[in-house]
Amino acid sequence: MSLMHVFLAELVGTTFLLLLGVGVVATNLLNKSKGQGGGWLLINFGWGLAVFIGVYIAWQSGGHLNPAVTLGVLASGAEEFVPGVAVNLASVLTYLSAQFLGAFLGAVLAWAAYKQHYDEHPDQGEILGTFATGPAIRNGLANTITEIIGTFVLVAWVLVSGHTESAVGPLAVALVVVSIGASLGGPTGYAINPARDLGPRIAHAVLPIKGKGGSDWGYAWVPIVGPIIGGVLAGLVFGENMLGLVAG
Repeated sequence: MSLMHVFLAELVGTTFLLLLGVGVVATNLLNKSKGQGGGWLLINFGWGLAVFIGVYIAWQSGGHLNPAVTLGVLASGAEEFVPGVAVNLASVLTYLSAQFLGAFLGAVLAWAAYKQHYDEHPDQGEILGTFATGPAIRNGLANTITEIIGTFVLVAWVLVSGHTESAVGPLAVALVVVSIGASLGGPTGYAINPARDLGPRIAHAVLPIKGKGGSDWGYAWVPIVGPIIGGVLAGLVFGENMLGLVAG
């Protein structure tokens, strides 16, 4: 499998992920949306199903869609991301660039679908909230710890499930994301994915949205740093050597 195939798979999969993920928050928050007021569980399940679809589309590349997953696999000591794609600097950069670009494109498409509703929505915070995450109680350290824990759960599960006899697929990943959102998403809105937050935040900054306000760049480091730390820690704890010791 060529790196171009990896790039395209991750690009398209992440685009679908963010189109549907941003879309479910928009339908829940924006004025005159038929889904307005659907609630937190609607958002949880919407994001979970978005992950299911995105991972399924990007199956050839392993369906990472998330720099924390890619860096977690790197930290785990794996030699290949998928058969024929070695873990090295070129492949890591291919995954990461596709994920961030796909996240941006998916957010732009979601905005296009809801443009009329964005134009009629007066709340700047909720407009930004459809694109990027934000804390319920702002505390950089506490918010980062929450993101580390949530991402650790996700990446640990991805790594462990790949070594089980069942090797369960995209639907199971989706259910894990729903569980993380329902159980750990309250404090920060659970980015658990640096691309998921940064790509749409950039889209929010550049798109011509009426009265959108600022993009809260002062918080933007949290959903980048927290998930990266959580993913790398999961890779170190549940890496190839550790799993081999447990199996032995």
